[in-house]
Amino acid sequence: QVQLVESGGGLVQAGGSLRLSCATSGIIFSINPMAWYRQAPGKQRELVAAISQGGSTNYADSVKGRFTISRDNTKNTVYLQMNSLKPDDTAVYYCAAGRRVLVTGRYDYWGQGTQVTVSS
Repeated sequence: QVQLVESGGGLVQAGGSLRLSCATSGIIFSINPMAWYRQAPGKQRELVAAISQGGSTNYADSVKGRFTISRDNTKNTVYLQMNSLKPDDTAVYYCAAGRRVLVTGRYDYWGQGTQVTVSS
């Protein structure tokens, strides 16, 4: 059974930092592309950052220079370091995984989400 469990969300003031973690089980983590998405109230889910099996990364323009995605294959965990947070970053953040994204553009597996709230 595949499980993705996010943690690290919370309430932070604008300009602050948070580090999200996503612990995985049931997949061969090292060969899976991983990503972080977010969904704000009334908005569609959007890609925040992605990291390939080999460590290549890409980011949404809105978070470039502020967020960093990384992975630890020894811990089967992907991270999202979020700095200089803004109220617009307020959303539920989801972890995603799956090799099918390489073909279909869609991830196979999703976590339950963790709330990030940035106050002004």
